[in-house]
Formats: sequence, structure tokens, C-alpha cells
Amino acid sequence: MADANPIEQLNPETILEKPDNIKVEKKEKIVETSIEQKEVGKENKTEQEKVETSVNKNVKKEMEFVPVAKKVPTFRERRAKEIDNILSSGLHEIFLQLDKKKQTEFKLKGEETVTKINVLLDQSKIKIDKIIDLIKKWLKLIPGINKFFLEQEAKIKADKIIDLKNKV
Repeated sequence: MADANPIEQLNPETILEKPDNIKVEKKEKIVETSIEQKEVGKENKTEQEKVETSVNKNVKKEMEFVPVAKKVPTFRERRAKEIDNILSSGLHEIFLQLDKKKQTEFKLKGEETVTKINVLLDQSKIKIDKIIDLIKKWLKLIPGINKFFLEQEAKIKADKIIDLKNKV
């Protein structure tokens, strides 16, 4: 056996050809010990299950209380949220009266308006006329809106947005 190549020793075909390489006794002993271990294991199984379940519960509890790192919103994101709150104030009932198609259109146009206003507020010189125009275009999506109400709402919302810019 010393003459044999180590690769041939690991090759399953070579092992099958040479029955003297197979050690039946060791395999039987391994099987016997595993059966004995299973019998002993049955007795300790209930104790082990109790320990495992308590360990699993503790692990789950630890995992539940692990703090999750939350993304801190940037200044622009916080300002966009405040602009959105200003624009949507007082329009909840009107929004609910719209049909689903108009609601989605109104919402998308509102988000676009918020983004554009947020960009305008980044500039050093704010043009309130552009902000009022953006708000008017957005509010015109409401069917049957009064022209005077539209003008008044646009100016009030624009003033609040300018105040928001001046706070910072």
C-alpha cells in the first residue's frame, strides 16, 4: 500500500477494486456508537430542547431590541416635507371629492410642484411670482375651482413658503 499513489487511494473506483482497503469493523463501530449516542440523547433530549428553546427565545429577544439605524433626512428633504404640508393644508376635503384618476394626477403634480419650489428656495434671490405661478398651475387641476379662491390660496401658500425660507 505504500507503493500506491495517494490520488489512487482517494479514488472511489480504486477503493471498490481493492476490498482489503475497506475497514468494515470501524464502520460498524461508528454505527454502534451513533446508536448508543442516540439512546443517550433521547434521555437528555427534553433537557436539550428546553435549553435550545430558551436560547432561541433569548436570541429572538435580543434581535428584537437591536436598534436599527434610521436614515436622517437631509435639510432639503425636511424642507420639501414642510412645503408639502403647506401646500396640502386645507385641501383634504377637496382632494377626497376628486375621482381616483384626478386624485393621482393632482398628487403627482403636487409632488412635482414641491420639488420645483424646493429648487427655487435654494437660490439666493427668491422670485415669489414663480412660486405663485407653480401653485396656481397645480390648483387649476381642481375642477370648478373659483378663480378668486385660487388666487388667494396661491398667495397665502406662497407667503407661508417664503416665511419658511426666512426661518433658515
